Amino acid sequence: MYDLAIVGGGPAGVAAGVYAARKRLKTILITESFGGQSVDSVGIENWIGTPKIPGADFGKMLENHLRSAASDSVEIKMGERVENISKIADGFETKTAGNTYRSKTVLITTGSTRRKLEIPGAKEFENKGITYCASCDGPLFADQDVAVIGGGNAAFESAAQLLAYAKSVTMLVRSDKFRADEQTIEKVLAHPKMKVIKNAKPKEIKGSKFVTSLNYEVDGEEMEIAVTGVFVEIGLIPTTSFIKDLVKLNTIGQIPVDPRTQKTNVDGIWAAGDSTDGLYHQNNIAAGDAVKALEDIYLHLHTK
Repeated sequence: MYDLAIVGGGPAGVAAGVYAARKRLKTILITESFGGQSVDSVGIENWIGTPKIPGADFGKMLENHLRSAASDSVEIKMGERVENISKIADGFETKTAGNTYRSKTVLITTGSTRRKLEIPGAKEFENKGITYCASCDGPLFADQDVAVIGGGNAAFESAAQLLAYAKSVTMLVRSDKFRADEQTIEKVLAHPKMKVIKNAKPKEIKGSKFVTSLNYEVDGEEMEIAVTGVFVEIGLIPTTSFIKDLVKLNTIGQIPVDPRTQKTNVDGIWAAGDSTDGLYHQNNIAAGDAVKALEDIYLHLHTK
């Protein structure tokens, strides 16, 4: 029986793991990999204390920090995906494909996954022109015309990366407003190769072996743009299906938490990071919220 089971190996999970080790809590940390979504980034520039670091290096840095702190307190199970968490008499049972772990408390830090584009041709042309990672696949589209679907920070950051090598970048935004910060918007839109189409609803991806064009609708009129790459940034889906039968979720699958403690509606379960209903989702915030949760977990275990 562990004191704590941490599910997830992004900034939140690792921060909690380091603090659990410092407090000598008998902990099991279960993760498929380290770093979370940030491993896809070419350069992370907002992780405090590190001016810029590639996403892959960021993931390795987190793993190294946790392993250096773990000692005999934190046991790391890498390459395992949690399938279900259930309540048992003296705590909780966390099941993966091949193992079962019992713990007195649980901290969920599983983050989110990218929302897929659901229009004709999107599934057929995935990895054949449709991509969900500009930092991963952008260089493959050097000197080509590409489109970005979305209007938030992720879409603008993808566009900024693509402008370094694409012939042109056209952003399709469903509404007449952007959801990114003003400084990013201003900088990206000032680029001569950048174009924005507002109130644009994607309708269909066309091509033969690879993408050749994107159909969209504006005010009832259907139009077509010739592109060889379509980069999709339309939001995230919380990774919470494994806990849906135990913990209350909101309408979009996030875990509601008490912002003071990160407690869920189930006594003994906390959550932090992108899988929660926190107002803002960033690496630094996820790590801070996880530390907050860990402090509360420690008090729960030692004052109950």
